[in-house]
Amino acid sequence: MLHVIVLGAAAGGGLPQWNCACKMCQAAREGGLVVPQTQSSIAISADGTHWVLVNASPDVRQQFSATPALHPRQTPRSSPLHAVLLTNADVDHIAGLLSLRESQAFAVYATSRVQRVLEANAVFNVLSREHVVRRTYTMDQLQPVLDAAGKDTGVRVEAFPIPGKIALWLEDPNAIQLGSVPEDTVGLALSAVGSSSRLFYLPGCAAVPDAIKARLQPEDSLLFDGTTFTEDEMITSGMGHKTASRMGHLPMSGDTGAMAQWKDVPLKRRLFIHINNTNPVLLADSPERSIIRAAGWQLAYDGMELHLE
Repeated sequence: MLHVIVLGAAAGGGLPQWNCACKMCQAAREGGLVVPQTQSSIAISADGTHWVLVNASPDVRQQFSATPALHPRQTPRSSPLHAVLLTNADVDHIAGLLSLRESQAFAVYATSRVQRVLEANAVFNVLSREHVVRRTYTMDQLQPVLDAAGKDTGVRVEAFPIPGKIALWLEDPNAIQLGSVPEDTVGLALSAVGSSSRLFYLPGCAAVPDAIKARLQPEDSLLFDGTTFTEDEMITSGMGHKTASRMGHLPMSGDTGAMAQWKDVPLKRRLFIHINNTNPVLLADSPERSIIRAAGWQLAYDGMELHLE
């Protein structure tokens, strides 16, 4: 069985964002219709003891503190964390690695391109090579997730390329094309040894071609990019000047949005994660929340647990 804990469900900046007074952020501060959320990340385990972190958000210390399953429990210096899986080099997904530098042994999995990004930035040398092993995904192949010592955690991962966008901090401001190159962003099919169902984790995805849909089976579950509800949400809300597509995301709604793209794909469960503070689905009584529910979607939230047999 694959045990899944949603550590964070929000997009970059979390909810509320530190410098934002929008409707959703104010409601999150006041409590009630909007529940505060940290930046997107999940933890998975095949046995409830050996845990694998999927993306290391800037909120990782807070997330670990709020999750008893991730608390040290053996020696004064210990952790049930055995590996970290990265989907890309977004700062929202790698900044938390800097908080995991306390002489703890674990493995970091990423594409060869993302590993080169980490290699090129000296700040990540705080992850001592004496303790932290860096491993590269074998793309499009199921592989065991091993800890730093090479022991099997019981978790299985298959990484595959998906449409996305190069991390904002790596963009060339003079570039004409800002689309993803191979291995900038990957989706992950996650499972446990002996399990018959998988969790597909795609927190940042710019399109859903048929080749991606064909990977999923009816017994699988999906955690998908839910950054914005509409394509022009950032613009119409007055919170930014970029469309969802320009940011490398697929909006929830619209003829070519996520709900339409996944409508005819049979799945056990479908959930949105990586929800931006501008997204009205965060309001429990909003029409937009009713729309996604009617379409068979749920919203992930901090502390949510899933169990895939």
